[in-house]
Amino acid sequence: QVQLVESGGGLVQAGGSLRLSCAASGRTFSMCALGWFRQAPGKEREFVSAIVWSAGSRDYADSVKGRFTISRDNAKNTVYLQMNSLKPEDTAVYSCAAQCPRQYSVVDGSRYGYWGQGTQVTVSS
Repeated sequence: QVQLVESGGGLVQAGGSLRLSCAASGRTFSMCALGWFRQAPGKEREFVSAIVWSAGSRDYADSVKGRFTISRDNAKNTVYLQMNSLKPEDTAVYSCAAQCPRQYSVVDGSRYGYWGQGTQVTVSS
């Protein structure tokens, strides 16, 4: 079965950087979109970024554009989220998700059928 395993979260000071990883297994992901979503306490889950595996096209939420970069490693079946210039408002549980096949909007979390367990990112001021 499909498994998505996130890693790389932690505690960092404002202005710092973290790189999240999402190791994907269980199927071929060439027809999929892989996305990152986050949820802060008391808030709705929100889209962060996504990449269409085969095309390599990327999308970002306005709040992270210019600071976050999504990428993939085909050989490792892994998607990364490089997060720079982190702000306290980036504090959340970050989850990786897969939409297979990629048919719908990549920003709509309800269109993703597979989810990882999430990793906590905490940015202190």
